[in-house]
Amino acid sequence: MAEITAGMVKELRELTGLGMMECKKALTEAQGDLKAAEDLLRIRSGAKASKAAGRIAAEGVVATYVSADGKLGALVEVNCETDFVAKNDDFVSFARQAAEQVARQAPADVDALVKGVLPDGGTLEAVRQALIMKLGENMTVRRFVRFEAAGRLAQYLHGARIGVMVDLVGGDDTLGRDIAMHIAASKPICVSKDNVPAELLAKEREIYTAQAAESGKPADIIARMVDGRMVKYLAEVTLLGQPFVKDPDQTVEKLLAARGARVNGFSMFIVGEGIEKKSEDFAAEVAAAAGAAAGA
Repeated sequence: MAEITAGMVKELRELTGLGMMECKKALTEAQGDLKAAEDLLRIRSGAKASKAAGRIAAEGVVATYVSADGKLGALVEVNCETDFVAKNDDFVSFARQAAEQVARQAPADVDALVKGVLPDGGTLEAVRQALIMKLGENMTVRRFVRFEAAGRLAQYLHGARIGVMVDLVGGDDTLGRDIAMHIAASKPICVSKDNVPAELLAKEREIYTAQAAESGKPADIIARMVDGRMVKYLAEVTLLGQPFVKDPDQTVEKLLAARGARVNGFSMFIVGEGIEKKSEDFAAEVAAAAGAAAGA
């Protein structure tokens, strides 16, 4: 049987918000498989899906670039090792330079981005290497997204750790910024229910069905319960279905309709999202070292 460590229990608690003993029991039943244990807990307790922000585990910045006419733009995430370097002016400038390079040159991938020629004749890779020498930390351009807007681009940066870019058709600059701020706060996964990936819908329906089945109710009632949960889920994860953060009495969909606008698309980057960072357990290391010394 896989060893269930305190770190695994802590991570599962952060993902589900449930108690230590519940999380440990689920991990034991799932033989240490974190995802399987999370699904078990969701079925038993009705816990919501984990939030991406709960898995932030790296340092760096999100940088943006938008052209003067609002038609061309880019989001870029650049990672480093410490928060200290993430606040360094040269590091931030490098990230902004990368965002502008993405918008202007439309590179196919990160490798093409860092090798592309800058206006001064150098490359981002040369700038990166020089910064590593100067600041003494590794740093990488992790990912980017480029926009050619159908409408006009709006952007919002929450500090430098969350970046949002929205392609808004109609409306005005204030509405665009408000929508971008809403996305940063509420973290929808897509614009509308039609954009939710089929595999994600199937997984959520499977979990809700298992939850409802534990009620012991007839199959037709279970089906209606599941349908109701799916409607609520879609309202929670889609931009149009969410209550607008500045006025929760109306949805984003109603706000846009009232302003004669629509969101053609958006992207959001959260620094370190999905990156697993090794946590140091110094007490365990000391105990292990002491044990090894005693056995020597």
